[in-house]
Amino acid sequence: MTIESKLIYRLLNHGPTTLISSAHAGQRNIMAAAWVCALDFNPPKVTVVIDSKTYTRELMEAEGTFAINLPCVKQIEMVKKVGSISGRDLEGTDKFAEYGIETFAAQEITAPLVTGCVAWLECKIIREPHNQNTYDLFIAEVVAAHADARVFSDGRWHFDGHDDLRTIHHIAGGTFFATGPAC
Repeated sequence: MTIESKLIYRLLNHGPTTLISSAHAGQRNIMAAAWVCALDFNPPKVTVVIDSKTYTRELMEAEGTFAINLPCVKQIEMVKKVGSISGRDLEGTDKFAEYGIETFAAQEITAPLVTGCVAWLECKIIREPHNQNTYDLFIAEVVAAHADARVFSDGRWHFDGHDDLRTIHHIAGGTFFATGPAC
């Protein structure tokens, strides 16, 4: 990565950190990802960049679905753990079992949803081989969405009184900041 690329990455990479979960044929995985973005409203679509070498991507492409889990401050240590190791490196187990990550079933997809997060999006991949292979960019339709009513209701985030449920944002080098008070 050139100096300019690093600068650009650090200037722009401060959106919410997410956990991408995937499952296929009895296998499941989870990884941390920051390059996730809303794309469209009707039907709702998102984009996510997932490196071609990841186990999560392998399962996503095989199943055609994945979940976006929005973790919070109280989950930072778990986010760091799942973001620092490949699921392929855990012989005979997976990151969920290895790190005691509790999940619950999604409504529309096979990928597990992570308990304790503040929002969850169930996504179905819109196959775009050129974008996937050239840019590691996935476009997906959101087929179900859920949020923790303690911090999201009436279409708005409201974290006051719930500091441990604020979303987190990775800004490089293992450093995070939390969503602050509304301005």
